[in-house]
Amino acid sequence: MQFEVIAKCKTTRARVSRMKLAHGTTMLPTFMPVATQAAIKGLSSEQVESLGVTLMLNNTFHLAHLVKVLDAAGGAHKFQGWHRNLLTDSGGFQLVSLSKFTKITEKGALFANPFNGEATMLTPEESISIQHSIGADIIMQLDDVVSSLTTGPRVEEAMHRSVRWLDRCIEHHLKSGRASTQNLFAIVQGGLDTGLRDQCLDAMIERRDRVTGYAVGGLSGGEAKDVFWKIMKQCAGRLPDDRPRYSMGIGFAEDLLVCVALGIDMADCVFPTRTARFGIALTHKGPMNLKLRKYADELIPIDEACPCPTCKGGPTRAMLNHTITHETVAAHALTVHNIVFQAQVMGRARDAIIGGTFPDYLKHFFKEYFGLKYPKWCVDALLSVGVDILEGRPEVQVVDGNFANWEYSDGKQ
Repeated sequence: MQFEVIAKCKTTRARVSRMKLAHGTTMLPTFMPVATQAAIKGLSSEQVESLGVTLMLNNTFHLAHLVKVLDAAGGAHKFQGWHRNLLTDSGGFQLVSLSKFTKITEKGALFANPFNGEATMLTPEESISIQHSIGADIIMQLDDVVSSLTTGPRVEEAMHRSVRWLDRCIEHHLKSGRASTQNLFAIVQGGLDTGLRDQCLDAMIERRDRVTGYAVGGLSGGEAKDVFWKIMKQCAGRLPDDRPRYSMGIGFAEDLLVCVALGIDMADCVFPTRTARFGIALTHKGPMNLKLRKYADELIPIDEACPCPTCKGGPTRAMLNHTITHETVAAHALTVHNIVFQAQVMGRARDAIIGGTFPDYLKHFFKEYFGLKYPKWCVDALLSVGVDILEGRPEVQVVDGNFANWEYSDGKQ
């Protein structure tokens, strides 16, 4: 990996970087769509690449049973016809969702394989070996993941084990001879405990010469947003400047921009593609629930200013309203649009950072996206890095809690 910071915001911690990997260059900050099963549902790899995506994510847990096929194919790039950069998770997060069937030991995670029901042990070494077969440009350590709502000694146990497992991942990766083409990232754990996060950061940073980048894990699991941003700021603020910083599982537009302002470079989430299949189009004026009756007669695109194929000569809002729960073409059209929306949010952030106008971009985005109601956590998080998005807007109502801009049913459906 060649990583270079090319611009920094003079107010916030936001930055623009160039990350060169084996399958091309990705400009940061960026959002990574998630191709869980080596495919983004409804789209071919060629279609995804045509949208300007240069980095997407495959799921190690869901591809583990295909190791022989992947080895024969020469990796997941050739397997799925993807020519750009690829990141794989380690499988650790999926073990949280399978926690009722998972037993964590020092050796690894023992779980019932959902594909064949057999008892399966996933060790740090095995996770790395699977990711070697996938051939991703960025691979993640196996970490001991607990729900962000977990408290007590289990959180500290998981944090220390994640550090020990990182050492095993590093050793196995270096012995493989793949370190020059596949880049290992460490994952900072510690739950919502700032003391544990600091301990983990100390240990991870000590290993900086043997990892290429860092991720912040263990968040976006239902914790209060006011806690979320403070942990994210703590971690991003301590991670080395000369390494990429990745926030795992972040997908809402406001979350992305707050994380960028706090110093994060990369994020991924199934949200934009999954929500597309439920009829939600993401726009700069907020999400649109196209299942609502009010869109049934609107013969205009989702967003006339959007450059995506769906909005440029594609289906109307009325057509999407008619087909969204009946025809796969509607899910396809909204998936394309939502991927481009996420890319626009991050692309405009990069342009603003380079142009020295990132604080203004944040103010404009929140005004357009949220209107007259702002989430208090966003206001507080951005104020902590010098941006007052309420400046000149006394009419705005600040809403406590995990408030999000969402278009709910109007009762006519």
